[in-house]
Amino acid sequence: MASYQHLNVVERTTIKVLNLQGMSLREIGRKMGRPHTTISRELARNHQGHPLMSGYVPSLAQNLADKRHAQASKRPRLKSQEVRDFVHEKLNMGWTPEQISGTIGNTLAGFSISHEAIYQYIYTDYREGISLLARSHKQRYLRKYSKKPRVPKIKNRVDIDKRPEEINQRQVFGHWESDSIVSQTGGSAINVILERISRRVFINKTTDKTSETTKKAIINSLKKLPRHARLSITYDNGSENHYHEAINLELNTQSYFCKPYHSWEKGAVENANGLIRRFIPKKTNLDTVTEEELKSIEFKINNRPRKCLGFKTPENVFSAHCAQQGAMN
Repeated sequence: MASYQHLNVVERTTIKVLNLQGMSLREIGRKMGRPHTTISRELARNHQGHPLMSGYVPSLAQNLADKRHAQASKRPRLKSQEVRDFVHEKLNMGWTPEQISGTIGNTLAGFSISHEAIYQYIYTDYREGISLLARSHKQRYLRKYSKKPRVPKIKNRVDIDKRPEEINQRQVFGHWESDSIVSQTGGSAINVILERISRRVFINKTTDKTSETTKKAIINSLKKLPRHARLSITYDNGSENHYHEAINLELNTQSYFCKPYHSWEKGAVENANGLIRRFIPKKTNLDTVTEEELKSIEFKINNRPRKCLGFKTPENVFSAHCAQQGAMN
């Protein structure tokens, strides 16, 4: 059976001419090599009156057919108003499309939607929602990373290649990643430290980005934890990490270092920095950001469901690991 082809404007003009000659639909069909049902359906669907041209008008019929074809190629997204309302609400709360997709069934029984459909809905039908996404790109694109070699200056650094595989594979709880957020204006900085399994973060403001203030921020964040919850810390090669050995001595931890300009090797804390930037955009003068504001951001991030955690929150996973290992010890 030959594949069906839509009528074109020439065929529609032929229908008009033959119809005016008084031919029946079957006769027109035989003349054009088309089923008579195709001719009947065409006249029924595209019979549009015109103030100066009564009856079937080929050019108007073609326009109607083109419009239907264009609309048919666009799948409606998030057709349910309940789903749209849920998506709008959670986007305004700072949730990602993946978090929304993973939890919608818990709130709206029987509903499910993929995160890709949510992205497509935002970028086609709800573009005002783009500003609510993590990076607010007007168009979606893949990230690219630059790599530049340089000689590390930190003494007694242990390269990440020597980090045990059990840490790399997130098989053991209590291993952390540390990073700093700075701004072009103001002298303050933000220290971010994240546990690799739970993604639980501590966010602290520092008066500057020196190694002394960074050391104090990390020690103050981790010293209150039980021993099994602080085993190692992975850093980049920034000068603020110069006192890593003093941190190890105080916390009884082991330090590891990414290769120069390989920040993706501690990607979990880099991702956390991206979440923080949603609340504190680049070029913000960090001198104006209070410790209370940072703790509020920390609370929100730690209590958001994460896809990588089976849509549990970092706080819940972290607390569970602390309690479980504490009982074992």
